Amino acid sequence: MSDRVRGFVLFGIVAVLLLGTGFVQSWNSALLILNMGLVSAVMALGVNLQWGFAGLFNVGVMGFVALGGLATVLVSMPPVSAAWSAGAGRLFLALALAVAVIAAAVLCWKRLRKGVRGWVVALLLIAGFFAFRAVFDPAVALIEAIDPATTGYLGGLGLPVVLAWPVGGLLAAGVAWMIGKVALGLRSDYLAIATLGIAEIIIAVIKNEDWLARGVKNVIGLPRPMPYEIDLQNDAGFVQSAASLGFDATTASTLYVKLGYGVMFAVVLVLLLVLAQLALKSPWGRMMRAIRDNETAARAMGKDVTRRHLQIFVLGSAICGIAGAMMTTLDGQLTPGTYQPLRYTFLVWVMVIVGGSGNNFGSVLGGFLIWFLWVQVEPMGQAAMTLITAGMADGSWLKGHLLDSVQHMRLLTMGVILLLVLRFSPRGLLPER
Repeated sequence: MSDRVRGFVLFGIVAVLLLGTGFVQSWNSALLILNMGLVSAVMALGVNLQWGFAGLFNVGVMGFVALGGLATVLVSMPPVSAAWSAGAGRLFLALALAVAVIAAAVLCWKRLRKGVRGWVVALLLIAGFFAFRAVFDPAVALIEAIDPATTGYLGGLGLPVVLAWPVGGLLAAGVAWMIGKVALGLRSDYLAIATLGIAEIIIAVIKNEDWLARGVKNVIGLPRPMPYEIDLQNDAGFVQSAASLGFDATTASTLYVKLGYGVMFAVVLVLLLVLAQLALKSPWGRMMRAIRDNETAARAMGKDVTRRHLQIFVLGSAICGIAGAMMTTLDGQLTPGTYQPLRYTFLVWVMVIVGGSGNNFGSVLGGFLIWFLWVQVEPMGQAAMTLITAGMADGSWLKGHLLDSVQHMRLLTMGVILLLVLRFSPRGLLPER
């Protein structure tokens, strides 16, 4: 079977699974899985850019996804005028002071001789830290005191939420550039540890800095690019159109909104996929794969490996940031507690490995397939266990144990799928050509 035919067959299977969900369960569930599958495919595409193109082992994916979610709040939420009046000026003064101290420390490190610069930089950073906190802490206290039950933060710019998607990519790219300048000189295993730690730091900052995005109190009611279902249900024209198609207004409004999100997400995925394919087939893409396969030979040919690694790290992180902004838009709220680096980074990596590392279409396939299984394995396991234990006596310890084990089916299934793919198709379902 050729790679093209194999790809059509595998994507056809995913389509059949989604259609089957619509017919067996509900079209609402099928569209919800489709939308999150599209977001997951974008995340997998970003990770594949880093790992499949350049061999960079980044396990800080959730940190960049969280930055995309943060961008959604900063761009789309209306500004809190009282908070801006109370402490925004002092807050930005503190941030400017921090930047100035860091810049001065870097300048001293470069200009002063070795015996002196360490002490000077240390003293400068210590003094700068206390000066920063003296300005920063009172400003934060003033901002977070403004109606903390509903606001307690600066808010955003009040712009259309779709603009937050590219801004999320830019924010993630900027942070990735700073991280890459420090961490990309590390060996692959140390890079993985560093990126995981950095992801935890990013999420910890978002959780604890209430002035930024309310922390763990969450930001709810984010603006939407699609109309609210209740507004559609009150629209006489929409209700009449839904009735002509055989749907009640409630069902039709839900399907309309989810289908609208699906179309928007599909446009973003197709655009990113086309750009990734063009990059893969370009001289730049061939150079990145040459660096991935043999860094020493690439350096001998005059290639700046560290610079190219920084490029691909920034690009992949930007795509993950876009995916994070899309996911937060779909949820309609920012909940920092849901960003769990170890758990969901593992899931995204399974998508890339199962789909086919180094193949953009394989990553997209893995995003859809693994997300479908992640959602559906638990209800399917519940049905299977109920059938298996149907003949057992009520109150039996074995029956109770089997029914209670259903909640572990997700992680068990992901592990089994990963092992099977690595055993029988080590390069993934759609391997790199």
